[in-house]
Amino acid sequence: MYALLRPLLFALPPEKAHHTAMALLDGAAALPFLSGALRKAFCLQSSSLERRYMGLTFPNPVGLAAGFDKDGRHLEALACLGFGFLEVGTVTPRPQPGNPRPRLFRLPADSALINRMGFNNDGAQALAQRLRRWREQPHTEPRPIIGVNIGKNKDTPNDRAADDYLSCFHTLAPWADYFAVNVSSPNTPGLRDLQSREPLLQLLQALQDANYRLPSPRPLLLKIAPDMDAEHLDEIANIAHQTQLAGLIATNTTLSRAGLRTDAQRLEAIGPGGLSGAPLRQRSTEVIQHLRHRLGPETVLIGVGGIDSPQAAREKLQAGAHLVQVYTGLIYQGPGLVRSILEGMK
Repeated sequence: MYALLRPLLFALPPEKAHHTAMALLDGAAALPFLSGALRKAFCLQSSSLERRYMGLTFPNPVGLAAGFDKDGRHLEALACLGFGFLEVGTVTPRPQPGNPRPRLFRLPADSALINRMGFNNDGAQALAQRLRRWREQPHTEPRPIIGVNIGKNKDTPNDRAADDYLSCFHTLAPWADYFAVNVSSPNTPGLRDLQSREPLLQLLQALQDANYRLPSPRPLLLKIAPDMDAEHLDEIANIAHQTQLAGLIATNTTLSRAGLRTDAQRLEAIGPGGLSGAPLRQRSTEVIQHLRHRLGPETVLIGVGGIDSPQAAREKLQAGAHLVQVYTGLIYQGPGLVRSILEGMK
C-alpha cells in the first residue's frame, strides 16, 4: 500500500507531505474500525518483545525519534503503528516558529533527509496539555512509553540555557515517562557548544537536582551528535556517570556530507542542516560501540541513525544499544518498517 502512496507524497514538498500523511493517519485512527485495522496490520504484541529499562516497561524496543511529532499531536495515530515508545519534541519553553521554509529536503538517491527546522513547536505548556488529555483518555493496552525531548529557545543565550531546560522539565514532568536533553541539534545557533564539558556538566546537574526533588524522579537521557571524536565521546561517557544519567541517545543528525550520491550542486542549493537517514547508519553504530565500551553494561543506550531495515536495527543492538528509534527510515520504507523490525527480533 505504501509503495502506491509514496510517489504521491513525494510529489509534495516534504513538510506538506508530512502534514498530509499525518492528517490521513489521524483520521483513520479516530475511527474504531480503521484504528483496529491499523493495529492488526502494524502492531506486533509479544511478551518476548517487552523490555524493562530505567524502571519502565517498554512494550517493544522500537521507538519513534524526536522531531516527527514535535507537539504530541499524533500520539493515538502513531500508537496504531506498533511503536514501543514515542519521543515527542524537541519542545522549548516558549512557542517558536523555527527557521524559514523550505527547511526540510529529501535526498532520495541517499535515502536521506536534510533538515534545518530550528525547534519549531507550540511550547511546553501546549505539549503538557496534549499529553495530559491523551493520558486521561480511555485506551487499549499496552500504550507506548512517552519520552519528552527538551531544548532551549533560539533567543535564549547559552549562559541562561539551564533556565529553559528546567522550565520544560517542570512543566512536563507530570506527563513524561522519561526526558531526553537535546544539546546536539545543528539547527539552533550555538546549541552544540553546550556539549562542552563545563556547560554540559552544569546543565545536567541542575536538571538532576530538580529531578531528585520529585516524588518519583524521571529517567534523564542525553542526546548527542555523531560529529565527535573519541576523546569527546569519552568525556561524554564520564559526564554521564558523574551526573548519573539513565542513558544516552546516539545519535542526532550530522553536519557531514561525505560519501553522498546526491549531486553536489543540489547539496549546495539546499544549504545547511542536519543530515539523517542511511548515510548516518555506520557512524551512529560506531558511536554506540564506543560508548558501550566506555559506559559498561548498565547505562541505557538508544540507537538512532539510518535504521531502515531489520538488519540495520540488529546492527545497533549488536553494537550495544538497548533500544532503537526510527525516523527517516519511516519516510522511505513506510509504516510497515516497525513490524518488520519486530518480526526480525521476535
